[in-house]
Amino acid sequence: MSKIRFQALAQSAKRKPVEVIEDTKRSALFGENVFNENTMRQYLTKDAYKGVMSAIEHGTKIDRKIADQVSSSMKEWAMSKGVTHYTHWFQPLTGGTAEKHDAFFETIGNGMAIEKFGGDQLVQQEPDASSFPNGGIRNTFEARGYTAWDPTSPAFIYGTTLSIPTIFVAYTGEALDYKTPLLRALTAVDDASTAVCKYFDKNVKKVTASLGWEQEYFLIDKSLANSRPDIILTGRTLLGHSPAKGQQLDDHYFGSIPSRALNYMRDLETECMLVGIPVKTRHNEVAPNQFELAPIYEECNLAVDHNSLLMDMMGKVASRHQLKVLLHEKPFAGVNGSGKHNNWSLSTDTGINLLAPGKTPMSNLQFLTFFINTIKAVHDNEELVRAAVASANNDHRLGANEAPPAIISVFIGEQLTKVLEELEGVTKGKLSPEEKTDLKLNVVGKIPDVLLDNTDRNRTSPFAFTGNKFEFRAVGSFANCANPMTVLNTIVAKQLKDFKIEVDALIENKDLKKDEAIFNVLREYIKATKNILFEGNGYGDAWEKEAKRRGLSNHKTTPEALKARVSKKSIALFEEMNVMSKVETEARYEIEVEEYTKRIQIESRVIGDIAGNHIVPTAVRYQNMLIKNVTGLKEIFGKDFEKHAAEQVKLIKLISDHIAAIHSKIDKMIDVRKKANIMEDAEEKAAAYCDEVKPFFDEIRYHCDKLELMVDDEIWPLTKYRELLFIR
Repeated sequence: MSKIRFQALAQSAKRKPVEVIEDTKRSALFGENVFNENTMRQYLTKDAYKGVMSAIEHGTKIDRKIADQVSSSMKEWAMSKGVTHYTHWFQPLTGGTAEKHDAFFETIGNGMAIEKFGGDQLVQQEPDASSFPNGGIRNTFEARGYTAWDPTSPAFIYGTTLSIPTIFVAYTGEALDYKTPLLRALTAVDDASTAVCKYFDKNVKKVTASLGWEQEYFLIDKSLANSRPDIILTGRTLLGHSPAKGQQLDDHYFGSIPSRALNYMRDLETECMLVGIPVKTRHNEVAPNQFELAPIYEECNLAVDHNSLLMDMMGKVASRHQLKVLLHEKPFAGVNGSGKHNNWSLSTDTGINLLAPGKTPMSNLQFLTFFINTIKAVHDNEELVRAAVASANNDHRLGANEAPPAIISVFIGEQLTKVLEELEGVTKGKLSPEEKTDLKLNVVGKIPDVLLDNTDRNRTSPFAFTGNKFEFRAVGSFANCANPMTVLNTIVAKQLKDFKIEVDALIENKDLKKDEAIFNVLREYIKATKNILFEGNGYGDAWEKEAKRRGLSNHKTTPEALKARVSKKSIALFEEMNVMSKVETEARYEIEVEEYTKRIQIESRVIGDIAGNHIVPTAVRYQNMLIKNVTGLKEIFGKDFEKHAAEQVKLIKLISDHIAAIHSKIDKMIDVRKKANIMEDAEEKAAAYCDEVKPFFDEIRYHCDKLELMVDDEIWPLTKYRELLFIR
């Protein structure tokens, strides 16, 4: 066995058992390290409390005098918990989180110092922004960027640092983060939804988008992970033969959680409770070593922040347990990859879930209005919806018989399909009293209060209605939820805005009653959106052909899918809804295209390095052992040695063939990579890496994985799947 692999396995075997975490009441821990409403009541003055709550609930600006009071109280509270530093915690366009820690400590002269944290430090900071992705918004030498406090997401303590969620913008005002466009999109969907809600309830003053994410991930032994250069550098295995036993017995899914993984989960859940992440569900997923964590649903902006924080916390907690978390969408070939289903809905300040039917025909009509408009929004923007989940990682997962296909469709279930079919048959124009009664009794009035048990789930659908919410299933496990949520809330806001214009026009110009106008518009939407509805198997070849006939896109790669981001339609959409300017939209496109190229470039270099510097030398070494064996047999058996060494000779030839193929493929891959690297156009470069460079990965892997089965296990340099995929 190779020295590195031996040491990794030995370290894993000798690890000290982690002390079992004592369970305690989760409710007692929840939010203990969060400057939430309860904490603010204790520490803030009455005016300061009202100022912050008004900012949270109504978006009003916080006066600097109030900010001084808030910062002073935050510091007092944080220091009572042993905090020494503060940071503006933000989400740049790297996909992760960012933080720069500053101490409360300030000198005041004469060898004296105080603990200081003022309103100016709370509200705004100026971090060096030169190295964050900006997509051409600013020059490298223009380092100035600003973080600004987002009071709608409460400050929290992690370790000994007070973390203040903020937006991140350029000196010229353009967004350089994920949070800023999301907040704008949430404002847009609030305004549009509230306006439509007033058709049904004049008392509605605010509509909030909610999000419930389901985080899938892999856990592997830390020492074994450290022995794999591909895992360390790319987050996934680029080589490795499938083990004899993988997920084929379906014995891991919802099975008994391994004790080592359970100890990690309990520790992570405790950390989550302290910072206010309302985690509730944990279970084994389909693949070995794959698990899922899910919270109670929250307001969308807060849920996005919590998921970003969670992904950072997961790695830190895992390290304490000598484990490593893999959030890559496809860390292992041959077993399921990981996603992050985004469950989305809209709720009013009067306590109504707009995607849950009520007990009366009027509330059912309200449900149908938001239900059908959401479908219309996805139908009209299906390419943009696909682009929202596009990444180099997610390309490995979408459509791979374990996740939704790249074709965007909507699943609503048999019962609601029948409801829409009946509603489609409504007479256009004014309705007679009999028609109104028939409509409300037979269509609007018969939708059950709870649809959870009346609509089956379709795991092959990328966008499915699941009873009282839509489940956006195509989001990848490593993704920042802000990206798909910004797109979804924006397109729904735009659709609801257009819907209201159409309904108001019918009421004014056609002299129709409100209900009649709503029914007429919804009826046309149902007709227009039939192509996006699909109840069948999204994995089948038949669906690809049917989707093409329907005119739906099927962008299987990220470079192809991302083009929808900068279409004239998308740019106009984001500008109209005040979510992103043309400059901001184009910048994000450039950043995502460049990120794709860089990820494939890194993987190309890593697979070339491992195959050429690890696999081939090991294969040559084993081949020399075989040659020595054959030479010895010849000395013993003379002319008859061939019948005794036939298999060894055959193996020597096979190894030579695989070594030659690996060298040839690596050389060709490097040649096309060099050609791609000199391309100046980012879009062309990404396409070249996708179409010319990436295909060599599977070809090189094929020959390396064949050698894994031939070469002596004791000298094989890489920790194998059978060792990585089963927590010990």
